[in-house]
Amino acid sequence: MSLARRVLLGSTGNAPDRRYRLLVPPLLFLVVFAAYALGIFEIGGGVVFLAGQAALVGVVAAAGLAFRRAGLALAWAAVYAALLGYNAVHYLLGLSGRSWEGRVAALLAVDGLVFVGVEAFVLGTLAWVAGRAAVRAAGLRRALSGDGSPE
Repeated sequence: MSLARRVLLGSTGNAPDRRYRLLVPPLLFLVVFAAYALGIFEIGGGVVFLAGQAALVGVVAAAGLAFRRAGLALAWAAVYAALLGYNAVHYLLGLSGRSWEGRVAALLAVDGLVFVGVEAFVLGTLAWVAGRAAVRAAGLRRALSGDGSPE
C-alpha cells in the first residue's frame, strides 16, 4: 500500500474495525444535532464562524480515529459531520421565519458547505496529526519501558 493511500485511508487492520469507523461521522452528526437541539450545547450569539462545541467534538473524534490508525479522510469526515450537525440545527430549527424548503436550501447552499469543508479540512488535519503523534509517543514510551517496539 502506498504512503499516500495509507495516510488518506488508514492502515490495513482489522476489517470489522474499519467498517465500524465509517459509522463515526453519521453518529457525530446525530450527537451534535441532538446536543444543540436539546440545549446541551449552547449556540453563541452574533455571527458564528466556528461552532466551538461542535468543532471540539469533531476534533476529539478525529484525533481518536487517528490514534486507532484511521486515515486523514475519515478525520476530515468526522469534523465535517460534527460541524454540519450544528449547521443543521441552525438552519432547520433556528430560522423560523423561513419556509421549510427555504431552510433546507439554506442548509445545502454550496458556499456554506464549502466553508464548513475548509474548517473541517484544517481542524481534521490538525487533529489527525495530533492523534498520530500520540500513537508515536505511546510506541516510544512502550519501547523505552521495554513493553514492546515502537510503531
